Amino acid sequence: MRAKRGGGLEAYQAYDRPAKRPQNPSEVSVKVSLSKQRAYVMEDGKMLMVMPVSVGRQDTPTPTGTFRISRKEHKHRDHARGYAYRGKQVRKCGIENKPSGWSFKGAPMPYWSEFKPSYGFHTGWVRHSPCTTDGCIRMHENLAPKFFHMVSIGTPVNIDYAQPEDARWSYIPLPPDAGPLPDHPYPMYLGNGYFTRHKTPEFD
Repeated sequence: MRAKRGGGLEAYQAYDRPAKRPQNPSEVSVKVSLSKQRAYVMEDGKMLMVMPVSVGRQDTPTPTGTFRISRKEHKHRDHARGYAYRGKQVRKCGIENKPSGWSFKGAPMPYWSEFKPSYGFHTGWVRHSPCTTDGCIRMHENLAPKFFHMVSIGTPVNIDYAQPEDARWSYIPLPPDAGPLPDHPYPMYLGNGYFTRHKTPEFD
């Protein structure tokens, strides 16, 4: 798929942001600004990475408050939504409406970092406005593995409408809006392909 002028799939897949490896993982914290759709990863007040994220719409909002990373799983899959398949046929669906006689596999949610039961940071298409994330926080495919390696079980996460860091750090280059981009072929989501669909993470 060729990139369109000013954006497109190639430009989206090439997007990346600089990140610094933490010196003391116990001092790492994360802040999320819902209004700016930004996540700030910091170590004892020092900015390690600023990244765009997608958050939930008003009907399925991302929860606000202070949390901690409670679980991490590189190859996490959704339990309720995913893909039904039979032979070479694949359909996107929920487990409750899986066709009779078909098998089901949950949608991949790579680099899952859970901050509240059923809510987590994970790889997904990043859009420029809130979208149907079911309240989760989607990260760009090239930034999710960096985030996953920077946070630990117990890392504090604060999510609010705005953050003090917005004034200085929110104005970053963005990837093309994923909304108009073509999705990957459904069979890709049945195997491990989507879990490795990213650049090799590099740190400054």
